[in-house]
Parts: sequence; C-alpha cells; structure tokens
Amino acid sequence: MFFTLLLVTFALAIVTSFIIAKFFDKPIGKILNRIIAEDISTAWQKYIKFAIYVVGISGGVRVWELEKYLQPQDKSAFQIVLTNERWILEIYRTIIETLQSTAWMLLVFFLFAMIAYVIVKAFELKQNKSAS
Repeated sequence: MFFTLLLVTFALAIVTSFIIAKFFDKPIGKILNRIIAEDISTAWQKYIKFAIYVVGISGGVRVWELEKYLQPQDKSAFQIVLTNERWILEIYRTIIETLQSTAWMLLVFFLFAMIAYVIVKAFELKQNKSAS
C-alpha cells in the first residue's frame, strides 16, 4: 500500500507541476524575452520549466511524511494505517504542497525579474537621453 501511495503522490505532483508549467509558460517567456536576449531566453525558459517540475515534485512528494506508513522500528510504536480518509488527506496534501512550493519559486523568480526589468528600463531611458 505504501508503494501505491508513493506512486500516486508522485504522479499527482507531476500532473500538478505540468499544469502550473503550462499556465505560466507564456508569461515567463514574455518576461525573459523582455529582460534578456531572445536566443538565451529560450534556454532560461526551459530551465525555469525544469525548476517548476523539480520544486513541485520535491514539495508535493514528502517522503519524510510518507515514512510514517512504513513498519515502525520500535515494536511498541503505533503504525498508522492507510484508510480512505488518509488517502484523501495525502492526495490533498500533495496538491497543496506542490502548489505552495511552486508558488514560492515563482514568486522569487518574478521578484528578480521585476528588479531586472527596472534595471533594463532605466538603462534604455539613459540610452535614449544620451542619443537625443
């Protein structure tokens, strides 16, 4: 039952990360095209998409939390049983943790992108003034 839960949470984290990557693909592409050269922005966009998958899967599949369903080392320890309620709770946690971890990653990306945009815009204004 543990391996099934592990595979289900892994698959769910992949699907959730895929949806997030698809949803933010165009905005990330537009931001990167504006900030950096077009030939390198494609590579950065692929890297950001890869990072969404890595962060989403590692945040959604919480192996250290799933270990509680394994046989305890201590014979007197209580083993948690995977009931239907626990399955639903674990599925919910997987979705929420995947969303939460990718939201933090994208927040950091967009903050740095905003700073880079301001710098690029200031540099362009300075060039326009000196050209005039």
